[in-house]
Amino acid sequence: MRRNTLLRTTITAVLLAPAATLAQVDTSDWNCEYCPFDDGYRAEIDAGAAYVSDDAARYGNGTGLDEKGGYVDLGGDGRYLKDGVEMSWHASDLGLDSRELGISVGRPGSYSIELEYDELPYRLFDSTSTIFSTSGNTLAIPSSWTAAGTTSGFTDLAESLQPQNIGKDRQIFEFGASYLPSSNVKVYADYRRQQRDGINIMAGSTFTQAAFLPRPIDDYTDSIDAGVRFSAGSLNLALAWYGSFYRNDIDSLVWDNPFAFGLGNGQGRFALEPDNDFQQFSLSGVYRAATYNTVVAFSAAMGRGEQNHDFLPYTINPQLVTTALPMTSLDGQVDTNNYALTVTSRPHTRLNLKLAYRFDERDNQTPVAGYTRVIADAFTTATPESNIPYSFERSRLNLSGSLRLFDTVKVSGGYDRTDLDRDYQEVAEQSEDTGWGKIRWRPTAYLEASFRGGASRREIDEYNTDIAVSLGQNPLLRKYNLAYRYREFGELVLSASLPEKPVSISMTYLFADDSYTESELGITESDEERFTVDFSWAVSENSSVYLTAGNESIDAVQVGNDVTDWQASHDDDFTHYGGGFRLAGESDKYDLTLDYTRSEGETEILYAGQSVATSALPELTSEMDSLRLSLNYNISERFDANFAIRYERFETADWALDGVAPDTIPTVLTMGADAWDYDVWVVGIGFRYRIGGNSE
Repeated sequence: MRRNTLLRTTITAVLLAPAATLAQVDTSDWNCEYCPFDDGYRAEIDAGAAYVSDDAARYGNGTGLDEKGGYVDLGGDGRYLKDGVEMSWHASDLGLDSRELGISVGRPGSYSIELEYDELPYRLFDSTSTIFSTSGNTLAIPSSWTAAGTTSGFTDLAESLQPQNIGKDRQIFEFGASYLPSSNVKVYADYRRQQRDGINIMAGSTFTQAAFLPRPIDDYTDSIDAGVRFSAGSLNLALAWYGSFYRNDIDSLVWDNPFAFGLGNGQGRFALEPDNDFQQFSLSGVYRAATYNTVVAFSAAMGRGEQNHDFLPYTINPQLVTTALPMTSLDGQVDTNNYALTVTSRPHTRLNLKLAYRFDERDNQTPVAGYTRVIADAFTTATPESNIPYSFERSRLNLSGSLRLFDTVKVSGGYDRTDLDRDYQEVAEQSEDTGWGKIRWRPTAYLEASFRGGASRREIDEYNTDIAVSLGQNPLLRKYNLAYRYREFGELVLSASLPEKPVSISMTYLFADDSYTESELGITESDEERFTVDFSWAVSENSSVYLTAGNESIDAVQVGNDVTDWQASHDDDFTHYGGGFRLAGESDKYDLTLDYTRSEGETEILYAGQSVATSALPELTSEMDSLRLSLNYNISERFDANFAIRYERFETADWALDGVAPDTIPTVLTMGADAWDYDVWVVGIGFRYRIGGNSE
């Protein structure tokens, strides 16, 4: 069950329940935590209020607390049991855009019915603005707009800009039911609809100029998962069907061109995500054999994805003469096959073995046709180009085992093999072999050390430069996911606790080095290091303290060639540290919690070439401070009061956004998004009220 992790403040209202129902509930064992009870009802009701000090889109991402002002919230959960039939409900954040509500009814061991509704807000920018107004699938510029060749000539820009937040909301509705006709058979069906609406950013190009567009979002996905599960002794089987059906209510976007450019009627058009379907049948099972404590798990699935949405015309520009489309729709079809087998065994009390194999196939059966492209609704190409039905086959083999050599020493190791065959890509055949080993030493009950290390080698049969050239690439370039790579990795973990003292500390160090020695252009090397340390101290039965810190660095070198050779190095460094304490009062009457974390990020990009001296792009930085203070006070066995304060400061520096107003770039009309920079205080106060018996 999802909960609002940024702030959960509640002011509680009394549940209005029938007196007869309340009278049936025995509250004599109120302090019993989730212990069984007879027919009756119990509930915890929350209601709350909070105040947010400032507008901050990113802070409200996932929570809905994105605007300055007050918020009222409701939530809680409850359970009713009568003659073996149980009904339960839960709710949270009902006053926010991150609300959640669910209810279930059923008889354990017989049937169940569940309903769930969730909302999830996604907030990106609240500093953006646009000249476009949206009507359906059309983005229009103001009727008084004066077009120009560059943004400096947009004399109507200032008075035409209107605020436009960037984000979307997701609503999820779920319905599920299951039925057990016997103790070893279960039939189930689950339905889910995900509805999305909002505004995103996309770019519309007129070849030499471009405008950032507020792209409207209005789509949904229906998915159904149904099947039957059967158990017979040591064998469990499941037969299932899964279907996913995507529908886009805005399948194309027409936009007015704000620049003075000869595009016929001055409009451009995009085709957006088309409607598509996917269906899959699967059979899976688990067999448990008494011999050597062996477990065999297997699965087989066959699916098909289809997309047959009607094509748009080549262009919206009436001045361009185009050939006829070779097909009226794509008639796209992709068949998938997935098979997996896993065997685990324990032939000896000190020895464990595992074998796993998986095969995945994507067979693209989409017809191939030649299309005469139109570029940016401006001009046509002379040579038809064909769509490419990419397909692949991938197999993975994993072998591993562990052996307890002594009571204090355990060793383990494994070998992984991945083979990949592709169509229509620069590398048709690729394989990767990985070997690893691990040793764990536990000399006492208070000390443990382990080290895991290994290496992997990714080989390719050849890099087909003819395909690379046909795609307009430098024949010396090697894409990082298709190139030869040798990797070394290791991890060291130490943990200790003091005998007879409630103090513990742990440390982890991880490294990974990648080398692309056969790549002349592209990524040639990459290194990663990560270090973390954690400390905790149980000061008393009612109080505890913790500290944490860590650092991660990622370095990479990239070599390229445009007119001349150039090289760029990327250095990413991230640091975090924090701490906190928890203090519980006498008889758990109150509970005080304080948490603080700070994180810092920095990216340096150095570049050099034959015609330029070594230079550095402006640093990309981010800093976040987060403080949370919560005080919970038990007024009575039924009534809690809560007070919470949350502070978050997030400051970033991004040269791609800082100082870039809508008209800063001469040939690009942007939406003027600012890099994130905010300070937000959230203060909340609340109560929780309990009704019924056997509840916390």
